[in-house]
Amino acid sequence: MKKIGFLSFGHWSPSPHSGTRSAADALLQSIDLAVAAEQLGADGAYVRVHHFARQLASPFPLLAAMGAKTTSIELGTAVIDMRYENPLYMAEDAGAADLIAGGRLQLGLSRGSPEQVIDGWRHFGYAPAEGETDADMGRRHAEVFLQVLKGEGFAKPNPRPMFPNPPGLLRLEPHAEGLRERIWWGSGSNATAVWAARQGMNLQSSTLKDDETGEPFHVQQARQIRAYREAWAEAGHTRTPRVSVSRSIFPLLDDRDREYFGRGGKEEDQVGFIDEKTRAIFGRGYAAEPEALVAQLRADEGIAEADTLLLTIPNQLGVEYCAHVIEGILTQVAPALGWR
Repeated sequence: MKKIGFLSFGHWSPSPHSGTRSAADALLQSIDLAVAAEQLGADGAYVRVHHFARQLASPFPLLAAMGAKTTSIELGTAVIDMRYENPLYMAEDAGAADLIAGGRLQLGLSRGSPEQVIDGWRHFGYAPAEGETDADMGRRHAEVFLQVLKGEGFAKPNPRPMFPNPPGLLRLEPHAEGLRERIWWGSGSNATAVWAARQGMNLQSSTLKDDETGEPFHVQQARQIRAYREAWAEAGHTRTPRVSVSRSIFPLLDDRDREYFGRGGKEEDQVGFIDEKTRAIFGRGYAAEPEALVAQLRADEGIAEADTLLLTIPNQLGVEYCAHVIEGILTQVAPALGWR
């Protein structure tokens, strides 16, 4: 059995061919798709965060709105780039959104990846400390965020406050009980997966990771997940961690599916450099008739190791079509693989 959700980058473009021609379209349709996915029986609605781009960027107003319109589906991010974040302000936003959603947030964080602008986090007022890289800064912000989510007091109260205080040091409010255990780390390497395990975070692994062995992507991803679980056990955490992977999967059920995705071209892994030092491997996509799709997915070792599958959806094709894709996987593919 697996939890199955969608992952939207929330692209928008003023092109007449786009179903999301404005930021408002992308935001409002994301809410509508979360409602539709819940009605179809999907388990999660996740959004990506990119700055300086025509994509979803500020997740907490959107997650709160999703939470107000749904009742049971998990709501999450994959991922928030922590290089851009004030971790204390983020903890307040996350606490509020989680309370509105009734404790359904599943927040994926990461140190980030190459973005639209050079050192974009500097425009947000952040810079690495002396001797730090920007990746170090992102992980430091994450550690502060995790600490304040525990709900422990740390701030000395004003002796003459505007309003009465509870006794002792003060914590950030609103506090969302249990959110600390629903934080994930988006890991692009085996080493950062191990770090995430030691920090007590769940693991998100996407279709992009460092090419560390030259093996097929799904094999490397499965090794990464096993390394994470080993590190989790060694750290002595008492709860069972969760692990998600993301995939582009399209069952070809009608002529529209075949027109959009039936022409092939993404059946192989791709290898390249995401920066001057990092050789990366990008996992293949899947598009086939349901019977063939089942056989292909059964051989994917990364999916087999995960308990949660996030389906990347083509949001610019509109809510109705994305819901059609999700329904096709839930009804035509997942049962044959034992995921449902």
